[in-house]
Amino acid sequence: MSPLEVLVALAILVGLVGVLVPILPGLVIVLAAIVVWAADTGGASAWTVVGVATVILVVGTVVKYAVPGRRLKTSGIPSSTTWFGIGLGIVGFFVIPVIGLFIGFVLGVYLAEHRRVGAAAAWPSTLEALRAVGVSILIELAAGVLAALTWAVGVVVT
Repeated sequence: MSPLEVLVALAILVGLVGVLVPILPGLVIVLAAIVVWAADTGGASAWTVVGVATVILVVGTVVKYAVPGRRLKTSGIPSSTTWFGIGLGIVGFFVIPVIGLFIGFVLGVYLAEHRRVGAAAAWPSTLEALRAVGVSILIELAAGVLAALTWAVGVVVT
């Protein structure tokens, strides 16, 4: 393994961590690392790996939003609740770095649901929103891991 391939592997690992800890644009880092590798390696095989990885990451991103969104709609949770949670999560990120994002999101969803359905039904709705976010993260992580595996196969082939 060349030094560049080691650096690309580390960048892909950082991207995968960025999926779990949403401070870094995880999938963008994974794709950028694979593109750097392909630019250095050159050849049709390397650029085919970039193409396959790009398709995997784009499909993963689309599915990441479609599946949890549908799940929330079937649970009766409006998108305004999710957006309020995201907004408070962003504020929370700056008030309490890193963990404030999660705290703010949960608090935002709970407050929006409390206002919408009352105290008794707010917590179950909040838990359903958290499950949807968890599914979204798992889908994004799966796409990142598949792209990383595609790159690893590309390294062996080239």
